[in-house]
Amino acid sequence: MPKISVIMGIYNGADTMDAAIESIFNQTFKDWELIICDDCSTDKTLEKAEMWKQKDERIKVIKNSVNMGLAATLNHCFSCAQGKFIARMDDDDISYPNRFEEQVNFLQQHKEYGFVSSIVDCFDGTVIVRNRFLRKAEPEKKDFLSGTQFVHPATMFRRESLEKVQGYREGRVTRRTEDYDLFMRLYAVGIVGYNIQQPLLRYTVNVDAMAKKSLYRYRIDETRVRYKGFKMLGLLPKGLPYVIRPLIVGLIPKKIIWKMFYK
Repeated sequence: MPKISVIMGIYNGADTMDAAIESIFNQTFKDWELIICDDCSTDKTLEKAEMWKQKDERIKVIKNSVNMGLAATLNHCFSCAQGKFIARMDDDDISYPNRFEEQVNFLQQHKEYGFVSSIVDCFDGTVIVRNRFLRKAEPEKKDFLSGTQFVHPATMFRRESLEKVQGYREGRVTRRTEDYDLFMRLYAVGIVGYNIQQPLLRYTVNVDAMAKKSLYRYRIDETRVRYKGFKMLGLLPKGLPYVIRPLIVGLIPKKIIWKMFYK
């Protein structure tokens, strides 16, 4: 049984996945399996994944029968995972060589935490901005009012933590906020996380994905995720102004948001 199961859901990631997978091979911690799930890509994602599988028996390749979205795709990966720890990874990010070693050591030494993440370096395709998405080392429930407190692809979970909340919540409402929803549900059942205060991953800012997430229908979905999450965390009614925050942010021009958060 591998110590770590790395779960990677991919849709049309043929242009970026090689570097991401290579960063898994470059880890100082070698006891892992990589589960790649192709979400009905229309490019050469599946073909490339199969090529990687031929190179190393630690790689498993599965495929959705229909396009299901990230939450369902990650649940599909999780259903095949055998590891004690579950590490997230996206096809356009780079895990630094010490990431797995640092996170496994942390979870083994700190039993009180159900998962661990880190701050990250941010890459816009041209420039790397160091130490972005700064987060408190030990977020509290109230911190979720402002948004998710963990960088999803930089996170490693204890297997039993994900099992306790039955993985990711699937459905239209969480299609752009499956990570925010997951972290709030974990905190609601008493499972807390920690942010290592050093970058363990290079996070790619996908401008196209940002544009999609900014669509107003996704902002409406986020208000629903926030309301349900805040209710579970006991943050209502004080948190009501934060519930509608996505609707207000959605009215701000995207160029201004880009400069505020990513430059």
